[in-house]
Amino acid sequence: MRIAIQGFEGSFHQIAAQEYFRCREHEILPCSTFSEVVKKVHRREVDRGVMAIENSLAGSILPNYHLLQRYEVTIIGEIYLNIRQHLMMLPEYDLGDIREVHSHPMALLQCAEFLEKHPEWKLVETEDTALSARHLRQYRARHVAAIASKLAAEIYQLKIVAPNIHTMKKNYTRFLILSRDGRIHLPDGVNKSSICFQTDHTRGSLARVLVKIADGGINLSKLQSHPVPGTEWRYYFYVDMEFDQLAQFEAVLREIQPLTRDLKILGIYQKGQTI
Repeated sequence: MRIAIQGFEGSFHQIAAQEYFRCREHEILPCSTFSEVVKKVHRREVDRGVMAIENSLAGSILPNYHLLQRYEVTIIGEIYLNIRQHLMMLPEYDLGDIREVHSHPMALLQCAEFLEKHPEWKLVETEDTALSARHLRQYRARHVAAIASKLAAEIYQLKIVAPNIHTMKKNYTRFLILSRDGRIHLPDGVNKSSICFQTDHTRGSLARVLVKIADGGINLSKLQSHPVPGTEWRYYFYVDMEFDQLAQFEAVLREIQPLTRDLKILGIYQKGQTI
């Protein structure tokens, strides 16, 4: 199986892919952007794509919702990954040798409490945590450390000199599993769906949709708005719904169809595990 991920080898996207598919033998295709991941799935250049959609601390990744609406891809699964950040160096060096710490801006922010204890270190922002680890190995920098995943340390043969340095230990990212042909055969056990739609500008239009969902006994686990590109003050609403039976979701879908415009089912899948 060919799986496109955002980020470089050793990134948290790769960990999410390995955990979801329970196999390290699939071919991983790193992509520099989320857009590239979705386009590869859309063009059937890969079998699956893995894309982060929200983080428990930083919130939703809004541009990714637009990618889901724009391209013909389907959510077929999800996984929640506990993000663990580690400080790593080349094996022959130790904490006392550090002058610079390289990582993605979000990773540096997530580890701020630990880094503040070392004001003598220069913090350098990079485009990816795993890329920071790869450059550390590639350029064999003596006075540089990187913040990245345990997998990145293993791949690039680096030594973890300070494990689990993230400030908030309950830091989770939700990753979506994408396919081009996900709704042809729904597997048993599906209990969650993601949809998007627009409503008109009449007072209470969104509320009427939400009431129909609640009356159908469905749990609304996510409601996210995103501006419609090229318009003024018009929005798509992205909704995650959890249900007991597929027929329950289908019945609610029929109820809300007349109340919405451009309704699109983004995926019907099984609620993800937390790893």
